Amino acid sequence: MSEQLQSDFDKIVKSLKISKEEIQIKKDFLNKFIKKGFPNRKQEDWKFLDISQIIKKNISDLNFFNDYSQPNKIDSSIFVDDLEHNKIIFINGRIEKIDLDYEDQNKIEISDGTTKEISFDHKNSLIDLNSAFTNKVFKIIVKKNYSLKRPLIIYHSTDDKIKSTNINLRLDFELGENSCLKLIDFFIDNTSKNFINIFYNFNLKKDAILKNYKIDNFKNNNLKYSFNNIEQGDNSVSETFILSAGSDYLKNEINCNLNGKYSSAFVNGVFSLEENQQHEIRTAINHLVENTKSYQLIKSVIGKNSKSAYQGKIFVNSKAQKTDGYQLSKAILLDETSEFNAKPELEIYADDVKCSHGSASGNLDENSIFYLMSRGLNYQQSKELLINGFLLEVIEKITDSEIKNLIKNILRLKE
Repeated sequence: MSEQLQSDFDKIVKSLKISKEEIQIKKDFLNKFIKKGFPNRKQEDWKFLDISQIIKKNISDLNFFNDYSQPNKIDSSIFVDDLEHNKIIFINGRIEKIDLDYEDQNKIEISDGTTKEISFDHKNSLIDLNSAFTNKVFKIIVKKNYSLKRPLIIYHSTDDKIKSTNINLRLDFELGENSCLKLIDFFIDNTSKNFINIFYNFNLKKDAILKNYKIDNFKNNNLKYSFNNIEQGDNSVSETFILSAGSDYLKNEINCNLNGKYSSAFVNGVFSLEENQQHEIRTAINHLVENTKSYQLIKSVIGKNSKSAYQGKIFVNSKAQKTDGYQLSKAILLDETSEFNAKPELEIYADDVKCSHGSASGNLDENSIFYLMSRGLNYQQSKELLINGFLLEVIEKITDSEIKNLIKNILRLKE
């Protein structure tokens, strides 16, 4: 694999026409990836879903070079209806359009570069892969005291131009003091057998608010990995919601550092898996100063031969007195072949804290189904009603009413 990596790397470097210094930075990341390779189950963070074996099994002859020089046609049918929004459109990993017409253009700054250093320590080889092969790194700055008037939807779309290809994409966001961004990641894939590797870096200044909603609901045979690093200042708030349903394989990973007093992080997610899917959410919420708060709620509905996993860690630094941390995961197994794995963790070095975690899984309650059937529903309607109620608890945590209704409609949930 190392020979193909080097060959594809040389192609990407030639196409970018970057300086020797930038080439060397990218080459350093490439060498780190070659040394470590794809993550596997020998690593604790990958013990449930071994992406190394999954790629070998599902994608033969994975190509790491993706030609970003040719524009792609935008299909407007992919756009979300009934929600006025700004747009950034990626097709096959190439940015095709930026549309921020609803906003004050002086309050948002967008720049791009080819190489960016990583601002935090990591042992993640997929971040190294991303840094070596990313075409452009876009940075979006929301300036001080500005709240976007409408949500920003980032469309991640693929078409039949690519096959057995690794797509790497990175975005950096900086939210100035007292600013607000509502961000939706919307995945629409019309390809199969590709590996999509996305890295987001968020920097929230004092009093900033980030609301990030990740929606993977379109059925496809791609493999996806998404990593969010979130740095939070005083009194900042991050809200992350994940709908994990469409891809054959998807792992969402969130590393959140609560660096400022009275900062808070909320992570809520839904797995809605049908057949032969493998999805995971892994979170690390790091309480690093006093008076910080985190809340996590993950629910899974898992079909035949499907597997979901949730690894959630709450870390409390010795300085982080008055920490309030909560974490809970629940799963409904719809078949005897369904599988749910949970690994909740607390690592606490302060004594004045309030932290809890829990996990539960099981089948649908047959007594509840029998009760609903006795009230006139058939068996399938009874199951759907119970699943509906199970998932609604998570959806109701979404604080934006428009986006809450959008996700309810996508999941066809009714109150």
